[in-house]
Amino acid sequence: MATLALAAVGAAAGSALLPSGIAVLGATLTGAAIGTQVGALAGSYIDQALFGASGGSKQVQGPRLSDLHVTASTEGASIPRVYGRVRSGGQVIWATDFEEEAVTQDASGGGKGIGGGDSATQTPYRYYANFAVALAEGEIASIGRVWANGQEIDLSQLTYRLYTGTPGQPADSLIQAHEGMANTPAFRDTAYIVFERIPLAAYGNHLPQLSFEIYRSIEPFADQIKGVVVIPGSGEFVYATTPITLTTGYGTSTSENVHTRHGSTDWSVSMDQLETTLPNANAVSLIVSWFGTGLRADHCQILPGVERRDKITSPDLWSVAGVDRAAAYVVSQRDGRAAYGGTPSDATVVAAIRDLVTRGKSVTLTPFILMDVPQTNTLANPYGGTPQPAYPWRGRITVSPAPGQPSSPDKTAAAATQIASFIGTSTPADFALAGDTVIYSGPSEWSFRRMVLHQAMLAKAAGGIAAFVIGSELRGLSTVRGASNAYPFVSALVSLAADVKSILGPGVKVTYAADWSEYFGHHPADGSNDVTFHLDPLWSSPNIDAIGVDVYWPLSDWRDGHTHLDALAGTRQIYDLAYLKKNVTGGEGFDWYYASDPDRDAQVRTPIADGLGKPWTFRYKDIRSWWLNAHYNRTAGIESQTPTAW
Repeated sequence: MATLALAAVGAAAGSALLPSGIAVLGATLTGAAIGTQVGALAGSYIDQALFGASGGSKQVQGPRLSDLHVTASTEGASIPRVYGRVRSGGQVIWATDFEEEAVTQDASGGGKGIGGGDSATQTPYRYYANFAVALAEGEIASIGRVWANGQEIDLSQLTYRLYTGTPGQPADSLIQAHEGMANTPAFRDTAYIVFERIPLAAYGNHLPQLSFEIYRSIEPFADQIKGVVVIPGSGEFVYATTPITLTTGYGTSTSENVHTRHGSTDWSVSMDQLETTLPNANAVSLIVSWFGTGLRADHCQILPGVERRDKITSPDLWSVAGVDRAAAYVVSQRDGRAAYGGTPSDATVVAAIRDLVTRGKSVTLTPFILMDVPQTNTLANPYGGTPQPAYPWRGRITVSPAPGQPSSPDKTAAAATQIASFIGTSTPADFALAGDTVIYSGPSEWSFRRMVLHQAMLAKAAGGIAAFVIGSELRGLSTVRGASNAYPFVSALVSLAADVKSILGPGVKVTYAADWSEYFGHHPADGSNDVTFHLDPLWSSPNIDAIGVDVYWPLSDWRDGHTHLDALAGTRQIYDLAYLKKNVTGGEGFDWYYASDPDRDAQVRTPIADGLGKPWTFRYKDIRSWWLNAHYNRTAGIESQTPTAW
């Protein structure tokens, strides 16, 4: 090929540049003839190099490393002690020579060589490294990201073993295989990582410069934490244990639930990190959210939702409570995107519970309400005016108008009717299991009971859990009174607890997560001077196994400057541990309270007293006294002679 091409080029060049007749060995040649011969000669050399002699073969050797170099390790270098989260390069403490792999390939491209029978091969060489890097002195919790030459690498594509530096860690099997058992140290009390056969082509056939994100707890309380809450509680596949992809266009997709380079799903990476950073956190509360559509109890639906209707996911499709994406409620938009992640799909909730149980965790399932009331709403506000506040707290759901507002149905049968609409009429008999799928055949409603009972069935499908929370911080409902000062929502919770027990069995603990402002009693601001331990029928129910309180007690009354009361009392800064400890059972909510917002601004503190020798009745921080004493309701300030069922 090159012979013919360069002969033609030579002829053209000779004709243009050389004289028309030249005597060579007694013969007269034209410039074109001379150029043709020179071009053909050069072309033949090229053809021989590329394709070999006619009828033969040619082998081309790829580049090889004549000298094998690894990243240097420094003799006597110090090993860092890590606190918190640190990025460090570490020290190479062991390595083998690079492994060389020759791969012979056909380089003829499938066509014919010169003479029609030639063939060609080439042999590129690949190199792999085995080495160990010391990361830190003492025990670490884990590593996070890893960078090679400044670029984050995907650890899931590599074979590696991490030793966290425990006093009893074993010797590495790869090092033993190369060095022998007797010559292999375990590097105890040193955290290190061993890489096995890392391909080096991407790094120019050299050992890359590595750096590691290293985690080590700086406080002993990490070992003391026994339980955690798993959030966000929303996100269509946030709890998926297997990868889910989202189709973004023709032939293109992106990951829905893999956002790290650890190779696993976000769920798996998170749970792995939980186990390494909080090794004794064996109780996990899993939050699963549905969406509330407004603050008026008789208009508020509680239903599962999706982020968008046009998402295409694979291999799993979103489905909750028998509803697919096409028919699902779509959460509102804020700043051009979904205000919340969608409800976790039923299949992912079941998978997450099973994964937690497999890991040895005690699982509490917590159905949760997120209020999807956008800024642009035109809904009447039960607390007065229009619209309702954007994305409010679920504890603001109440009757309309709210207690204390003009024409409120509080203390009437109409209040009970509104709350009954919110609660719904679904029963355990309306639900059944088909494998891991919950089948619903009850009334057409998106109610509080349907959400709670559906999630109880998911827990049953997963094989069981340790505990279940039937509601959280619904104080705007629990403090509403029906006729005869009854509390209809509390009665509904008592019934719901029994139904959940019937689904999950007597061995599963059931509770309600009360807000810290509601757990101990209701003191209506209506001038009646009533005191009612309104949740006592729930707390004393045989189907409630624990008192649940979401506690956000104020531990300080700190202000700017040095003239406020806490500073004048001798506390120098808000971070004074003794000061904060003292206010766990002292200060606001125990010794005194603010009777009004102007009093709070001016720090006018009113001592807590009740005239009957039971100030704990009004002390929301005095949970010990609330627990130990019998409870007596008061009507118009007069204490009943009969205690509550508590």
